[in-house]
Amino acid sequence: MTTTEDRSPELTEEHLERLKENMNKVEALSKRLVEVMAGKTAHSPALDGPNQDLFAKAATAYMTEAWQNPAKLLEHQIEFWGKSVLNFAEAQQALASGNPDAAEPGPKDKRFSNPMWDTNPYFRFVRQQYQTNAQAIAQAVASVDDMPEKDKQRLQFFSQQIIDMMSPTNFLATNPDALEKAVETEGQSLIKGLENLVSDLEANNGEMVVRLADDSAFEIGGNIATTPGEVVYRNDLMELIQYKPATETVFETPIILFPPWINKFYILDLKAQNSLIKWVTEQGYTLFVVSWANANASHADIGMGDYIEQGYLTAIEQVKQICKVKQVNAVGYCIAGTTLSLTLSLLKQRGDKSIKSATFFTTLTDFGDQGEFTPFLQNDFVDGIEDQVGKDGVLKAWVVGRTMSFLRSNDLIYGPAIRSYMMGETPPAFDLLFWNGDGANLPGRMAIEYLRGLCQSNDFVNDGFELLGHKLHIRDVDVPLMAITCETDHIAAWKACYRGVQQMGSRSKTFVVSQSGHIAGIVNPPSKKKYGHYTNPDLKADADDWMKEADFHEGSWWPLWEAWLKKRSGKQIPAREPGDSDHPSLCPAPGSYVLVKATD
Repeated sequence: MTTTEDRSPELTEEHLERLKENMNKVEALSKRLVEVMAGKTAHSPALDGPNQDLFAKAATAYMTEAWQNPAKLLEHQIEFWGKSVLNFAEAQQALASGNPDAAEPGPKDKRFSNPMWDTNPYFRFVRQQYQTNAQAIAQAVASVDDMPEKDKQRLQFFSQQIIDMMSPTNFLATNPDALEKAVETEGQSLIKGLENLVSDLEANNGEMVVRLADDSAFEIGGNIATTPGEVVYRNDLMELIQYKPATETVFETPIILFPPWINKFYILDLKAQNSLIKWVTEQGYTLFVVSWANANASHADIGMGDYIEQGYLTAIEQVKQICKVKQVNAVGYCIAGTTLSLTLSLLKQRGDKSIKSATFFTTLTDFGDQGEFTPFLQNDFVDGIEDQVGKDGVLKAWVVGRTMSFLRSNDLIYGPAIRSYMMGETPPAFDLLFWNGDGANLPGRMAIEYLRGLCQSNDFVNDGFELLGHKLHIRDVDVPLMAITCETDHIAAWKACYRGVQQMGSRSKTFVVSQSGHIAGIVNPPSKKKYGHYTNPDLKADADDWMKEADFHEGSWWPLWEAWLKKRSGKQIPAREPGDSDHPSLCPAPGSYVLVKATD
């Protein structure tokens, strides 16, 4: 007969030393955890979720429906009870019969890819009951009818966030992958995970921001952002980089590219194989790129008008002086494209023809449909942001990053958190995720002007956006333009971009929809032969009809854009080296502003 003592593992000196060492680590890490949480800077609670009015409205509408149609409520309840009992009975049967494979595999969901979710009765019951609960919540939300459409959309979004947050994979006791790893590593994975958690909290002043990539694997200017060039101008808001020519001759009209100041510009220059910046120089163009300052409290009063005057207009004037030309071709990406359209309206009203053509990458100008951002663009959230930036002077990068991440919470929050904090894994050495985590603070005044005047009021399309003594309007955008949008873009939906382009005053418009999303659809080099694109010259139809009649083209849109740009770039001249006697090099590309972290 086997005794209890026989089944116990032998505790050798080595085991005891390892245990003691691990406990010391846990104690030290716990102390650091308490310290960082105690020192966490408080922020407006409105940034963490909608106000209680939304849920009160939902509860009232739900109860009203229940009183008016009790049979419907009972039907839902009985269905939920029935599924719950069946889940339990199935688990009991599997345990009693010793046949864990009897049940059918669950629906495909990469969170539940471990075979134990189907073969182990305990984990299968947990999964099935979670999915039953999730379905019941979604069904209850869908049954709420007596609510405004925006409130209903927000209710659906935030209820889904609760469903995703409560996934059993997010808890150690109900995550077989994490439990197996802990057993295999004698608990080392949990200690490493705690180290990762504490490090992330310390790096973000107590805010939970999951590190997505191994920061130590990348050096800006070392193994990413390496296209050669020089900073030829600098002010408090931006650095202007002129890239070295890659051909003996270049087109006379230079290109100036304005990236979004929500992120760093080097998304367009991650590595040589997918660098749009490098590719443009190889096609024979003189290219300038603006690198924006990472805002701090001293930038609190910088507004949209300052970005136009100190950024766009100043950069354009410097490029004209350096290249000795009267016009430039301008490119704006995301919010920088939105601001480029404001700049074009201003120049039109001033009678200034400095911009020969405009290219817009994933640019929203008509905010009538707020799309997936609807939950975050209502007054309770924007009021909270306004309150917070009033204290900080800036809209901090973690707020913007967290908001973006919640649109894809399983991929950008919970999945990485599980791998880092439960599994103890080092984040991957992935350049795109490294860039994604290298965010930027936004000046407080600019953030509120953008949120209130453009996103909420849609002034640029409606009565005009008042700025710099002018009332700017979308119809004033009348230069030849090309708009590149992305089919699965969840930040700037292509249909919303299309509506804006339709309202622009230009007689020459080219509209393109690239396959993939906000980043991959733009960073899509021809050499990859990965994502195709759609074109249709008829911009009078609505978006659905435009796509229905569009022609599909294999491969990247980059060559299409270059052929369009070539017609608007003048004659060939000897290649220009960066700067001139009045614009000597201040430092090599990628410059100094791009190195400043949001937490610095």
